[in-house]
Parts: sequence; structure tokens; C-alpha cells
Amino acid sequence: MDLRPITEKQKSNYNKLVTHVIQSWEWGEFRKGLGIPLLRYGLYENGKLKTVFQLTLHHIPFTNYYVGYLPKGPSPNKELAEALKRIGRENNCAFIKLEPNVIASKTKQSIPADFKKSPKPLFTKYNFVLDLIKSEEELLKSFHSKTRYNIRLAQKHGVKVIEETSDKAFEIYLKLYFETTKRQGYHGHNEDYHRKVWKTLKSAGMARLLIAYYKNRPLSAWMLLNFKDTLYYPYGGSSKSHPEVMANNLVCWEAIKLGKKMSLKKFDMWGALGPDAKSSDPWYGFHRFKQGYGGQLVEYIGTYDLVFNWLLYFVFTFIDKLTPLKVFLLKWISH
Repeated sequence: MDLRPITEKQKSNYNKLVTHVIQSWEWGEFRKGLGIPLLRYGLYENGKLKTVFQLTLHHIPFTNYYVGYLPKGPSPNKELAEALKRIGRENNCAFIKLEPNVIASKTKQSIPADFKKSPKPLFTKYNFVLDLIKSEEELLKSFHSKTRYNIRLAQKHGVKVIEETSDKAFEIYLKLYFETTKRQGYHGHNEDYHRKVWKTLKSAGMARLLIAYYKNRPLSAWMLLNFKDTLYYPYGGSSKSHPEVMANNLVCWEAIKLGKKMSLKKFDMWGALGPDAKSSDPWYGFHRFKQGYGGQLVEYIGTYDLVFNWLLYFVFTFIDKLTPLKVFLLKWISH
């Protein structure tokens, strides 16, 4: 196969070949807006564009090396390995991290030995995906009984969920998002990240907000992204006020109905724990909430590293196991 950079004129063909919003042209423009170096490439066979992908470069502090990051991209086959070796050498990469958008049960292809199973995933290996082709009645029947009860309870309390794209609505979302990260003590993207992803994808018609109001007070806000046939739920926030009205449950149901209204086929809930999730896991509450909506728990093939500088790779991996540097490095590559 022949590796070539992708140009602006190829945007339409590029988007036709990628399979996840994070690999979309628009997402790449958002990443560039953060000042992160972004590279787009295509693999050609007999002069025809067959595979495309984009990856970001992240400078390793105190060195002249970079880490390449290729999330939700194509299957890690021999051709991709050879292409990434060339890209890695040309851009002075210590290693390139891949998280392919490939479901484990749908591939029988062996992973080339060049790709090392990574000790550091950034995306979860599991996810809940709902089939939006089903009727609303079928979907409701597939929900856990407690989830259906909570949806009815929110409706009974008079919770209203409104689709919004205004600047004022975004500020409400931002406030609830950071209120949630502070309250629950987990790592979240910074304000600049959220503002730029919202501005870039909203202008492309790929982002909208759902906000739940109770007695005119916003209790929950979700940012939803759409690309091709899929609706994505990557980010959300909620108030600690009035948990008894179950606003989040109604937001999720309204998101599902919105996806159907947009004639989309899938609702991607962005991540989950595995099939043997433990209640002691700090993410168990998120997992159980999503599980209540009856989606299929899918398993991806996982995270792989293509290593060029083993010494730097081992040092990087060792440091990443330390606290609080572990949190710092996760924020560094994900931003």
C-alpha cells in the first residue's frame, strides 16, 4: 500500500471511510484548535484510497521526542504497522498509541507482533451501544424496570428536557459539568477543551445539548455528538440538588428519542466497565446507569503501543504508574 497525506480537498472521502466521531475531519479540526499537532494520512491500493486515519502528536517533556495517539482508528494490520513506522520515524516518536474502533467479536484478524499490548488505555475496552432502529416501545421494554420507573418518576415530577444550542445553554452545561467533576473527584477535560469542541462541532451541525429543568432550574446537561449513523454521549454534568426527581434518567431517554428523530441507527454511550463489573469500582455508578438502558455491552480489541524508543517507553510507563504524575500524564495526552 502507498501512504500519502490527506488534503483538504479529500475531506468528504475521508469522512466516508472513518467509523467514529473522534476520527472525523471535524474532530481533527477541533484538536488542531487546541494547538495540538495533527496528521492525516491515507493508504492507497492500486491508486484507490482504502484506509484513512488521523493522529495527534504530544511532546514528551524534557526530550525532543513525541508520543503519537491514534484513537478509534482502523484495524491494526500489517499495512497500518508499516505506515505508522514511517510516520513515527519521520516525527521522532518514542511510541504511537492505538485504540482501534474494532469490536473483538467481529474480527478474526491476528494483531501483528509490532503492536505491543499497552499497559495504559485511555478509552475503556467496553461500551454500551443501543440499537435505535427498534421502536420506542421495544426500547422501553428492553430497559431495566428500575430505569423505566425512574423515567416515569421524572415525568411525574414535571422535569422538562430541552434541546439547546445557544451560548447561554452551553454555559449552563459547563457549570454543571465542572460541578460534577469536583463533587465526584474524577479527571475531566479543561474549559478550553469543552469550549473548542462545542464551537467546532456545533458549527458543523454535529453537537447539541440536552438540559433537564425542574421548576425552571437546570439539574442535568448532556453534550451529544452525531456523526454518520451514530449519536454519541461523551460528556455530561448534573447538580446535586433534587436527586429525587431522577432528571438524568429522563435526559437519557430523551437523548434516545432524539437519535431516533434524527434517523440515526446507534446510540454510543462512550464507555463502560466489563461484564464482571464490581460494585466497589469507582465507575460502577456510571456503568450501572448506562446498563439500565438495555444496550449491548461490546468489547473492543483494546489498546496497543508501537514502540520506537524502548528506553523512553519504559521510563514513560514507569512514571505513569506514580501518583499524582499518573493523572498529569493522562491529562497531557488526552488534551
